Formats: sequence, structure tokens, C-alpha cells
Amino acid sequence: MSRAGAPTSASVLSSSGLMAAGTLVSRLTGFLRAGLLAAAIGVSLQAEVFNVANTIPNSLYILVAGGVFNTVLVPQLVRAIKNDPDGGDAYANRIVTLGALVLAGVTAVLVLAAPLILRVMVDASFFTDPDLAPQRESMIDFARWCLPQIFFYGMFVLIGQILNARGRFGPMMWAPIANNLVAIAVIVTYLVAYADEPAAGGYTTTQEVLLGLGSTVGIVVQALILVPYLKATGFTIRPRFDFAGTGLGHTLRLGMWTVGFVIVNQLAFYVMLHRATAGAADASVASGFTVYSYAFLLTQVPHSIVTVSLATATMPHLSRLAADGLLPEVATELSRTLRLVLAVIVPFGVALLVLGPALATVMFSWGQAAGDTGSLGLTVMAFAAGLVMFSVHYIVLRGYYALEDTRTPFFIQCVIAAVNIVLAIGLTLAVEPRLVAPVLALAYGASYAVGAVLSLGVLARRLGGLRSAGLARFVVRVAVAAVPAAAAAWLAVAGLQAVGLEVGSKLDSLALLVAGGLVGLSGYIILARALRIGEISQIVHLVISRGRRT
Repeated sequence: MSRAGAPTSASVLSSSGLMAAGTLVSRLTGFLRAGLLAAAIGVSLQAEVFNVANTIPNSLYILVAGGVFNTVLVPQLVRAIKNDPDGGDAYANRIVTLGALVLAGVTAVLVLAAPLILRVMVDASFFTDPDLAPQRESMIDFARWCLPQIFFYGMFVLIGQILNARGRFGPMMWAPIANNLVAIAVIVTYLVAYADEPAAGGYTTTQEVLLGLGSTVGIVVQALILVPYLKATGFTIRPRFDFAGTGLGHTLRLGMWTVGFVIVNQLAFYVMLHRATAGAADASVASGFTVYSYAFLLTQVPHSIVTVSLATATMPHLSRLAADGLLPEVATELSRTLRLVLAVIVPFGVALLVLGPALATVMFSWGQAAGDTGSLGLTVMAFAAGLVMFSVHYIVLRGYYALEDTRTPFFIQCVIAAVNIVLAIGLTLAVEPRLVAPVLALAYGASYAVGAVLSLGVLARRLGGLRSAGLARFVVRVAVAAVPAAAAAWLAVAGLQAVGLEVGSKLDSLALLVAGGLVGLSGYIILARALRIGEISQIVHLVISRGRRT
């Protein structure tokens, strides 16, 4: 029997559908952005210079505050809304004030320390090779233009989590579209202005300002666009400095374990960055970090659209159930969410094994990157297992956070990071440069396979079970539907290749992608219905109903 006021599966799906629609548009514009960037600066050393500098702010934001903001705040905000006489307004304003102060101070220090940060994070050979001096200077300049993004990433997540806690899920998912549109405008300007210049050497000062500052302006717009939605909920940001004795100590204590979690996770990221940039100077192969990043972007689409949307919609309800001590209902809600996620993510993961090379060609084989996506296609395929395992682990972690347990995820993440680091170092040392990105993707997937099993097992014992037997049978049914569907897609692709279509051609790859995708999707839906995988019917119904409304 469900509690009064508890969201139904349909209401969770509806909230998730709104977020998924925003995420889908965001990802589509993100693909356009990434494709244009690859066309402008390629996927080799020139791209590595900008992409590393533009990725570091997000990595450092996560290291400084992202884990706390993303995982600890929603349960605490929900409790404040429920228990505080003012509906949690004062608590939220203290969080925003303290967060802004910390972010501003840390951002200022990191901008000044940009050269040192790059020396620590990038493979040493990049800073010792005299032939790479122009690229080094450009990377440092880009980092200085991009590091202010840390402050605005933080404010975006702070405001977004307040909106989520108040039941307004859509704005945070739709706002990144504005960032992508700004970035697209910047890259198109770059393409027009520098179309005839080869992607080699360092960048000019004007190019650095255009790409670097343009990237930061997009993050600023993304954060500011949430403010009117926050006001519409009746909440107004008012700085408050009365931090003592107001419950923030409990939040910060919970956050300390999350900080440890993030430090361990980022350590694995930095090892990956070192290994991926070790061969950056080799102009004969696509750069490892750029290839890894673009492949990760492609493979995270279903995770972002399905897993993150469902987790975000479910998290406030999980927090309320946990606050009321209803652990069996927490287990039921988590199991239901996992089934919805797996019904979509597993077939996507299997499909990547068949369609990865064609997808890479269609998305990125343009301009400076034309004909240079072979390694990218292999990396997309290598990420297939990681997509499924990371999504499972991501959902299960929401159960820990609803229980206000940030300590257990820290120790689980230590195991994940250790596996990832050992495999990343060992595998990259054993392969040639063009295979560095694919084996890094395999290391990522293997580490989260370990993490998913470990996090599921520990939480199941904590909750008295996660309906594990039923969940296992469900996974088997999904696999029985997904694998034959993927096999049919492979036969369709192989048949078209046998009559002359080639993955290296964009038009041919588009035909392979459409044919394989349609065959695989149709086959999966038919088999899912035959196997009574009801979650697919729920998702299809949601998509159709939203399509009719739009």
C-alpha cells in the first residue's frame, strides 16, 4: 500500500519525461556543439589543447563542491522544507551564501594557479617537450579563461537543487540548452573566421579569447537562466551569514564523506587524463583524451536522458520515505526505478556494440576531424558495458544518500577508483597509442561493474533486500529481448556493408545507423512485449502522450 501523497510510477515517469525531454534537446544541441568543435579544431593535438583546458574547470568544480551540492543537498533541503517553520527558506539562503563565498574564493585561487594545475594534471612530457611550447602557452591561456566557470557551475547546481527540492525539475535540465546555443554561436564564428587556417601549433590570442571566454559565457548564461524560475516558486535569494547553530554543521559532516568520495573519483580521472595525454604530441593518431571525451559524450546520452531524469524525480520521494523510517518502501522505490532504467539502458548498451563506429562517423567525421574517427568508434563500443554499470551504480547511490549515508559510498568509490587506476595504467602500457582511448573506456566499465555489484549488495542488506530475485529475473528478460534484437541489427548492418556501404563514409554510416537502429529498436520492442516487460510499455506510452501534447 503506498503512502498518501506518494508519487505513483506514472507521476515519476511524467516528471522524468519532462526532464528527459529537456535533456534530449540539451544533448542534441550538445552533439551539434561537439561536432562543430571537432570540425573546427579536429581530434588531435590542437583539440587536446583546448579540450583539456575546458574540461578542467568542471573537474575541479566537482572536486571542490560538486559532490556535496549534487548528493547531500536535496535530502537536507527536503527535510528543511518539511520541518522548518519558514519552509526551509532561511536554510536554503544560508547554503547559497556559504556556497557562493567558498566558490568565489576557490575560483580566484585556481585562476592564479592555472600553470601549476596543468603541470599536475597533464602528462609531464607535454610540459618538457620544447617543440610543444606554443601549445603549452595556449593551454595555460585557455585554462585562465575557462577556470571562472567553476563559480558558475556551482551556482547553477545550488539553485537547481533548490528547485528540485521544491518539485521544479524541468529548469535545471533545460538550462544547459542555452549554454550549448552560446557555444554553438562561438564555434560557428570561429569556423567562419578561421576556416582556411590549419589545425596546428598554438592558438592566437584572439582565438583563445573567442573559444575560452565564449565557453565561460555559456556557463554564466546557464546559471542565470534559473533565477526567474526560482523566484516563481516564491523563493528569493537573500544573503545570510548566521551560519552557527542552524543545522549546517550536520550538512557539512555528511558532506565530508562526499568530499572524500569525490577526491577518490577525481584521482581516477586524473590518472586517466595523464594516460590519455601521454601520446598527445604524436600527430599520427587522434589524441586520447579528446577521443575519450567525445565517446563518453555519445555514450552518456541514454544515461543522462533516462537514468539522471528518473533519479532526480525519485530522489525527493526517497528522502521523505527514508526520513519517515520506511525502509521497505525505499527498497521498493529503488527497485522500481532500477527496472525502468535497465529496460532502456541495457538495449542501448548492446546497440553501441553494433552501431558505435557508424555513430562516431556521422557525429564527428567533419571538417578537421574528417576521416579520423576510427579510434572514436572503437571507444564508443568499449563504453557499452560502462554505460549499463554506471547507471546501475548511480541509481543505487541515491538510496544511500536518501538514508543520509555518505560514508559507505566513499569506501565503495575507493574500490572503484582502485580498479580503474590499475586497469587504466596496465592496459594503456600494453597497447599502441591509437588504442589508448578504447582501453581506458574498458577500464571505466570494469571498475563500475565491480562498483555496481558491491553497492547493490551492501544496500540490499541495509534495506532488508532490494527485491533482488525479481530484479535478477527482470534483467534476464531484458537481456533475452536485447541481445537477439542487437543480433538482428548486426545482420542488417553486415548485409548493407556486403553490398558496398562503408563506415568511413558519412552518408553510408547514416544509412547503416538508420537501418540497424530501426531493426534493433523494432525487434526489442516486439520481444519486450512478448516477454511482458511492462516498463517498456510505460515508457512508450509516456513518449506517445507527450508527443501528442506537443
